[in-house]
Amino acid sequence: MRKESNGNWYTARLRVRYQESDQMGVVYHANYLNWFEIGRTEMIRQMGYTYRKMEEQALLLPVTGLDVKYHKPARYDDEIIIFTRITAFSGLRLNYEYDIRRMSEEDDASLAVGERVWAHDESLPGERLVTGSTQHVWVNTDWKPVRLDKVASELYSALEKVWFSGKE
Repeated sequence: MRKESNGNWYTARLRVRYQESDQMGVVYHANYLNWFEIGRTEMIRQMGYTYRKMEEQALLLPVTGLDVKYHKPARYDDEIIIFTRITAFSGLRLNYEYDIRRMSEEDDASLAVGERVWAHDESLPGERLVTGSTQHVWVNTDWKPVRLDKVASELYSALEKVWFSGKE
């Protein structure tokens, strides 16, 4: 990876749905992977880009690696915030980190999801439930690796801007 560090945190909010939990009211472990994807998608959207636009440019971003650590279970009807940030990127690869947290009423009052970016060194609110990371590679629709800086300079510049804003 050409650029490595910890960028700013972007947020996405959700409430645990009944279908995501088992009979004990505990979230099934694989649902956190879907929440990682929600975090990535919303981060890109908050940057002013969309996955749809990437696909229209014949760009795909498949997962090539995944790490996850379960700290505490999420439960049915919990208010959840998915914190997502870029930890490394280059013209070919992109890595994300996630911190999924349960919000309390006190935390919720001060949190404007989608309107606030959390600095890389700022304490995150809520109770930590799951942490993880994903690694990705840029490919075209034929699944051949591509250099983002060559095929989608606007998106590359947006990522670079987000990257450097976390370094100030």
